[in-house]
Amino acid sequence: MKERIVATAVITTFMCGLAYGEEKSPDSAFTFSGYVEAYYSHDLNMTINNTKPSFVYSYNKNNEASVNLAFVKGSYNTDNVRVNLALAGGSYMSSNYASEPGVLNNIYESNVGLKLSAKNNVWIDVGVFASHLGFESAVGKDNWTLTRSFSADNTPYYETGAKISYTSENDVWFVSALVLNGWQRIKRVEGNSFPSVGTQVTYKPSAKLTLNWSTFVGNDKPDYNKKMRYFNNVYGIFQLDNQFAAILGFDIGTEQKNKGSSAMNTWVNPSFILRYTPTAKTAVAVRAEYYDDQNGVIISTGTPNGFKTWGFSTNVDYAIANNIVWRGEIRKFNSKDAVFTKNNNMVNSETFVTTALAVSF
Repeated sequence: MKERIVATAVITTFMCGLAYGEEKSPDSAFTFSGYVEAYYSHDLNMTINNTKPSFVYSYNKNNEASVNLAFVKGSYNTDNVRVNLALAGGSYMSSNYASEPGVLNNIYESNVGLKLSAKNNVWIDVGVFASHLGFESAVGKDNWTLTRSFSADNTPYYETGAKISYTSENDVWFVSALVLNGWQRIKRVEGNSFPSVGTQVTYKPSAKLTLNWSTFVGNDKPDYNKKMRYFNNVYGIFQLDNQFAAILGFDIGTEQKNKGSSAMNTWVNPSFILRYTPTAKTAVAVRAEYYDDQNGVIISTGTPNGFKTWGFSTNVDYAIANNIVWRGEIRKFNSKDAVFTKNNNMVNSETFVTTALAVSF
């Protein structure tokens, strides 16, 4: 019953936002869009299981054709109001929304925003929206690599709450503060009475440089097992020339070992992507990344050294049309401990070959 009430409230809020906007703005303020991305990924370790390792949340089906993400989205944008509602399905939704009850696990986006100042670009947005952490999103065509990096798959893709944001008049600065239901949550964890908070600062002096610092502070467990988590996400996007561009990212997080303890578990994740676009229709990207989570805060292995893993990938993109992109990628993991499976034995490495076709409208 609660899920039905939430769904009704979301739809009612969306429709009320449309009605409010229609009084002030032309019908062209309403837009409808959609996205579908199908993929096939083959595990060279020839594992029997049809899913990838547990730390992979996108493109996680193995040796079978699947849809990673498919959504339809309605938006309404005026000078003072913005409303978004998107419903989705696919293996991305199944894995990332597994903890959300009922109809909530199909809500890709649902938010309403109001402009707070007539002179300045200050907004408050409430609802379910894309995460403020990281340089990648769930929409494959918008990312430089076919599959998502360690950073994206193991930090929130979406979040729920309220955020207030400011964009400078020249678009150089973006600053926001957020109050959230938790670490990738629509419904807050049962028994958790403390909201989480976050911040984001983005500096973009030109099209050639973007610098970002985002934070998260909160507890994503019930109050009786409260463990404060402090997370920093820093990245830079550099357009080196007309054909080469690079991303440098670094994540560091700490979490209390026990409730009320001053002892902390720490994990780190540096990443690097270099992209080459020889023509308007083609692109090639290489990626190197490392994830060190010895104490299993985010990725638990039960092995002596925890999750200490390198990742390498190379992918090629070809734009068949303005709204159709074909992609291919080979990706390899190398871990200090034997955390992967091959012929029912534990091994230190795993390699995947993935292809995908993305269509937007």
